[in-house]
Amino acid sequence: MINKQENLIVLEKAHILTVKIYKLTEKFPPVEKFRLIDQLCRSMSSVPANIAEGNARQSNKEFIQFLYQAKGSLAETQYHLRLAKDLNYIKISEYDQLILGLK
Repeated sequence: MINKQENLIVLEKAHILTVKIYKLTEKFPPVEKFRLIDQLCRSMSSVPANIAEGNARQSNKEFIQFLYQAKGSLAETQYHLRLAKDLNYIKISEYDQLILGLK
């Protein structure tokens, strides 16, 4: 089985980024509540959720499948952040900081 302690480190980092994104979206325009805010929060929160669920599975194969799901959600989050930047909902400096945190 993959080292559980290492999994918790990546889970914690993903959780911290999720909280940052939730707080960041609070300043988005209300019209985005059921559009970009929802998509961004869902894609980012999916990352630590998949890591946590995979970590609880019984085999490495299952865990790896959940890590691939988390990786896909991470790519989706990166796009949503790019869109938020291009719509001027977040500053370039905020975007750069979050993107670095996602890598």
